[in-house]
Amino acid sequence: MAIRNIAIIAHVDHGKTTLVDHMLRQAGTFRENQQVAERVMDSNPLERERGITILAKNLSVRWADTKINIVDTPGHSDFGGEVERILRMVDGVVVLVDAAEGPMPQTRFVTRKALELGLQPVVIINKIDRGDADPHRVHDEVLELFMELEADDHQLDCPFLYAVGREGVAMYEAEDERKDLTPLFDTVVKTIPPPTGDAQGPFQMLVSTIDYSPYLGRLAIGRIERGVARVGEPVILLEHGHEGDAPGMARARISKLFSFEGLERREVESASAGDVVAVAGLPNVDIGSTICDPEHPEALLGIAVEEPTVSVDMMVNMSPFAGREGKYVTSRQLRDRLMKELESNVALRVEDTDSPDTMTVSGRGELHLGILMETMRREGYEFAVSRPRVILKKGLNGELLEPYEEVTVDVPEGLMGPVIEKFGQRRGEMIEMKNPGGGLVRLVYRVPARGLFGYRSEFLTDTRGEGILHHRFLEYGPYVGPMNTRNRGVLVSMVDGESVAFALGNLQERSTFFIAPGLPVYEGMIVGENSRQGDMEVNVAKGKKLTNMRASGSDDNVLLEPPRVMTLEDAMGYIADDELIEVTPKALRLRKRLLNASDRKKASRASA
Repeated sequence: MAIRNIAIIAHVDHGKTTLVDHMLRQAGTFRENQQVAERVMDSNPLERERGITILAKNLSVRWADTKINIVDTPGHSDFGGEVERILRMVDGVVVLVDAAEGPMPQTRFVTRKALELGLQPVVIINKIDRGDADPHRVHDEVLELFMELEADDHQLDCPFLYAVGREGVAMYEAEDERKDLTPLFDTVVKTIPPPTGDAQGPFQMLVSTIDYSPYLGRLAIGRIERGVARVGEPVILLEHGHEGDAPGMARARISKLFSFEGLERREVESASAGDVVAVAGLPNVDIGSTICDPEHPEALLGIAVEEPTVSVDMMVNMSPFAGREGKYVTSRQLRDRLMKELESNVALRVEDTDSPDTMTVSGRGELHLGILMETMRREGYEFAVSRPRVILKKGLNGELLEPYEEVTVDVPEGLMGPVIEKFGQRRGEMIEMKNPGGGLVRLVYRVPARGLFGYRSEFLTDTRGEGILHHRFLEYGPYVGPMNTRNRGVLVSMVDGESVAFALGNLQERSTFFIAPGLPVYEGMIVGENSRQGDMEVNVAKGKKLTNMRASGSDDNVLLEPPRVMTLEDAMGYIADDELIEVTPKALRLRKRLLNASDRKKASRASA
């Protein structure tokens, strides 16, 4: 049977997962009466909540006599590590581009990686039914991007299709009749080259991703580069970077072999070169390892993933409420969970610090780290997190360098002023400004990564919820010195107790609260934001003094504004260096590192 291996890559919200839904339906993967959830590939609860893809996933469809292995990939640049590792598994990519927005930062990042690996692209201009769609302009922008990324002649000569993903239709020309996805399937079969592996040679396979089964243990997923894999055959496992009889060699036996059929894994006895399979029976396998024939221990080139740019300290929760809500609270449990995450999350780094209770966790951005913490929190872990900081490097001449991001924002014409002003305060340089029409202006900035911490919520406020902001890592550049991203102080509780509506009512004129009445608080916990600079200590547990005398106004109803509820990423961008986030399965609390007010005063005097 003929095989094609493709990855679907695009910027976030350009319609990858919706298109894959319709490919599955039209290829006959589901029964006619089968109940199927929308965006069936986003199976993780966090993916469904946020409406984004976080993990790359494998599936296959059959079209005529060809099996098409498809990988659905994340669109956020924070999860670029997921995309980089699976590109070694495929022979071509379907690049999906929005017919109005055109190529966005993540499109550029992943397309560059695909073109460098020599993969054959097929471009789909999606959402041509949008009111502001301009498919011909976007067609030219994609060609310009390919030329900028130094695509070869064969890649530049790739086919362009036009689609409406949510209706499940694709056309060769934008004006063609809208029927189904047959043009897409036919183009993939015709354009994407078949796998080049030699089925007669000795077995060799590169592990691109890891899954876990409670019954079979670790499953190594990848493309068979050469030969045939058979159940029961002995194999040798070469660690990333080893060749021949090097120390990183382990012997094992294939206990189970799975091929991808639709969304499911189907057990098979053998699979040959070019197919994407899952292999069981290798307990110590890692991403980037090579599985091969014991007589021919030849390591394949490993998977290179770009380095992380942002780090946080994760530590044991030491607050007065420690251990009340979490199931896993010790440093050993926290460490074990982070080490387990390293096995599948290739863009993550975990390092020990001088303190046995604290570990430094580095990733691609706030969202990358925030998703990890949110996942751990839902599993029952309890811990504290510091403010994110960028990873600095030394230049060739010893100068200090920091990461810069390319930020693309679409803002309504009348609301550009505050956005340009805020980027100026955050040391951003405008690279490009264009008005494609439709009432939105596109601004492209080069901004230090530190300048974006906590900016997204401000941006949405400044643009009244109409602005769109995307960013990707650009390069390391000169360090621009200290940067203040928070202009207001916080309200810090001075007592242990329970918040009272009467106390909050008296304070709300000069502040915004993060808590509601009736919640337990402790000394040093941050309960709100001050309306001016400088922190203010407040007593939110102060009740109303009751007497047997009646006075006018004593029975007034206390009207409180709703508290400001922060997500984990919002909180990470908000806190200062002397503050922490207490993360538990039931709550997120902000607190000072030093809970006692006199201790904080001594520390500030000592640092002055």
